[in-house]
Amino acid sequence: MRITGGQVFDLQEGFVQRDVCFDGRLLSNSSSDGQSYDATGCYVIPGLTDLHFHGCKGHDFSDGDPEGLQVMAEYELSRGVTQICPAGMTLLEEQLTKICQVAAAHRAADKPGAALCGINLEGPFLSMAKKGAQNGDWLHAPDVAMLHRLMAASQGLVKLVSLAPEEPGAMEFIEAVESEVTVSLAHTTADYDTAMEAFRLGARQVTHLFNAMPAFSHRAPGVVGAALDTPLCNVELICDGVHIHPAVVRAVFKMFGAKRVILISDTMRAAGMPDGAYTLGGQDVTVKGKYATLADGTLAGSVTDLMSCMKTAVSFGIPLADAVRAAAVNPAKSIGIFSRAGSLEPGKRANVVILDENLEVKDVFFRGKPVSR
Repeated sequence: MRITGGQVFDLQEGFVQRDVCFDGRLLSNSSSDGQSYDATGCYVIPGLTDLHFHGCKGHDFSDGDPEGLQVMAEYELSRGVTQICPAGMTLLEEQLTKICQVAAAHRAADKPGAALCGINLEGPFLSMAKKGAQNGDWLHAPDVAMLHRLMAASQGLVKLVSLAPEEPGAMEFIEAVESEVTVSLAHTTADYDTAMEAFRLGARQVTHLFNAMPAFSHRAPGVVGAALDTPLCNVELICDGVHIHPAVVRAVFKMFGAKRVILISDTMRAAGMPDGAYTLGGQDVTVKGKYATLADGTLAGSVTDLMSCMKTAVSFGIPLADAVRAAAVNPAKSIGIFSRAGSLEPGKRANVVILDENLEVKDVFFRGKPVSR
């Protein structure tokens, strides 16, 4: 296939007009089959990677249901998210083990839908004071042995682990595992100094920046300030128009730079579904419009998929090239798959999305094949 006429995302130049070719499953410098696709008036971007979402289309990763995971993977692919790293919740180890095993089996079977490239353990190593929509009954002190058991159950798929660095044993945990997984600070009451120590010991990401952590202020910069002062630290941002004010989204891109921001969706099972009553991590959630909330009004994840979050970021004033970088390039780097996904260089997987002039998904190619939408 040769895609012609479109504005193509380029790592160095932003958007340029050139052809995109692929032979078989990989991007290439030329195409041998004679097929072409006219992308005139459209944008051509790499498939996105969502490294933090819990569910969609009525299903949740934490259910540990193989059929549900399949539905999720197919829905994400239809939305131009070609790589997924679904997130668990704060659950008992027995259920976490189950979801790791289900993910490993899904990956081994090479099922249709977005490629499952990792598992994100958002919990149970979090703070009760900032648990948000996590179930406090199942919180657990940072535990290296537990993590290793879950990694074994997942057959090496665990790529991200969130924790509150102020919890007992957290610093020792970071030192022990930082070479094996990406440690991300989350659901925390940590001050600036505590967060800086965690980053010094090897933590290198912040889970949904600003949410479930102390506010960034002029005398108490907290986790946000510590992340800003740590050049190798990336920050996740939920850009659904609910979790973060547009002015703050713009400020984050200005302060951290587009190379350090990772757009995430943080969707729960109601994404792609009508308003109504749902659950998240064993807790009841009410969904109305873009809002998903617990009974006390606490935000319980998002219902806006990553492609829509990227479009929302652009509507807030973020340049499209920066938004694409934050939704495709940076997350792929974070979970170690950038050598094969996340940009449009020859040799990488032919996972390509065509956006129309309004940034709506027009077509998706996955492993060189068109995706039925």
